Amino acid sequence: MAEITFDDFMAVDIRKGTVLRAEPFPEARKPALKVWIDFGTDIGEKKTSAQITAHYDPETLVGKQVMAVVNFPPRQIGPFMSEVLLLGVADENGEVVLLSPDHPVPDGGRMH
Repeated sequence: MAEITFDDFMAVDIRKGTVLRAEPFPEARKPALKVWIDFGTDIGEKKTSAQITAHYDPETLVGKQVMAVVNFPPRQIGPFMSEVLLLGVADENGEVVLLSPDHPVPDGGRMH
């Protein structure tokens, strides 16, 4: 993988948010959820589509702290406009496990 500069890294705006609500996304090609996330007063509420159904269901996501890229352009996913990219790591089966702070931190906090 190519090296990047620190300025390249800083151009990616990764913030902590709290999941407000989630629901199934049956129109998606692959199993997915629609997720609404609170990123605090400066960024506000943003939504995304995420292929995270192997480890998460809508009820267990509410209140979860998550990390997301908030400065990508919105992307149309079928009938849904995705505004942020949730961050995760694939498990041994290739299923996404979300990245999350291990202590409570304020919504909108930027990753350092």
